[in-house]
Amino acid sequence: MTAVVSLVEHAPARAFPLPDTVGRALAASKILEEAAPDSYERGMWRLRAGSKVGVVAVAVPGGETVTVRITPKVPVARLFFLLGYSSDPAGWRDGMVDVAEHSELLPALAHAVERQTDRALRRGLLQGYRTVEEASLVVRGRIREAEQIRRRFGMPLPAEVAYDEFTTDIAENRILRAAVDRLLILPGVPQTVRTRLMRQRARLADITPLVRGQVIPAWRPTRLNTRYHQALHLAQVVLDGASAENLPGGLRMDGFLFDMNRVYEDFVCAALREALRPYGGRSALQAKDVHLDECDSVRLRPDFVWYADSGTPRIVADAKYKAGKRRGYPNEDLYQMLAYCTAFGLPEGHLVYAKGSAPHTSHRVRRAGTVLHQHALDLDRQPEALLAEIRELTRRMVAGVKGRI
Repeated sequence: MTAVVSLVEHAPARAFPLPDTVGRALAASKILEEAAPDSYERGMWRLRAGSKVGVVAVAVPGGETVTVRITPKVPVARLFFLLGYSSDPAGWRDGMVDVAEHSELLPALAHAVERQTDRALRRGLLQGYRTVEEASLVVRGRIREAEQIRRRFGMPLPAEVAYDEFTTDIAENRILRAAVDRLLILPGVPQTVRTRLMRQRARLADITPLVRGQVIPAWRPTRLNTRYHQALHLAQVVLDGASAENLPGGLRMDGFLFDMNRVYEDFVCAALREALRPYGGRSALQAKDVHLDECDSVRLRPDFVWYADSGTPRIVADAKYKAGKRRGYPNEDLYQMLAYCTAFGLPEGHLVYAKGSAPHTSHRVRRAGTVLHQHALDLDRQPEALLAEIRELTRRMVAGVKGRI
């Protein structure tokens, strides 16, 4: 028997009938913002979703499986735009990710991955060179002398060799197979999509599967694998969001989750970087080696810093995907931005929120004169309108820089 719990990102808490073992597992996993026994009714648990969206299944040995589905507030097509633009701003095109009629996250993602994989493999599997290191009775390539001495103690055969093999068993195909395999075991994938995924799985049958916990092989976009690019970006999304955990008492938790905080942050930083390219300089995402104190013991990690051609920091910004307060923005974000401005010696800082209940506002800090701006992006806008809004925001940032040079 399977029970389904449906939640909405950042929506008010609701009570659901759950086995205590499942409720405790959800509470310990930190997947939800709130998971606690109901104070008034036995066997009921109050659940509230935070910024994580997707689907999680908790299996009880010999009992039912409870599936928790968390729906994002933004439309699924808009979510895929945010993800796609973050991974490949130059190659993104509106409507590139087809979600068909699916309004839920996992079915839409599974459909999109299958469609893009089908397009990538339509002309056959991509081939390339892969370095192989093995023990062989036939010498090919080069002999790994150090390994031969360490493992064979001077014996001539088998020989420890390394060679380049032209094969279909390359990183690109292994990533596609891993994503397809992952989607086939997740709950909530429609049967029609599952059937099509099985066809893609048959195409990739000779590709070495990834073992759970194994590092995802690296790939880089080139002219030769152009037709794979979109499929690989979506496959990477699947593998990055996948999670599985064995819990005490024989419970197993398996699912697929996005953290909307991370999705929004990656999108804003990528969009600001692209919008600032015409102005020259250099953009740093998740800037490193930034410290508040002179002894370098208090480390800071601003989401976005733009440096002028001279190497001087000119713009600092942080992306905040939070539900706005009824009367404005959280004050603690201002303290954080003030620390960034102080460390960089900048008179202005920018906080960029997903649209909340307040428009753009700014605060001038007493005795310091530092101006802290709070901006709001409307994620309900169409992609081009949203990017235009970011370009306008960038022009305001640059205007502030020019005004003090």
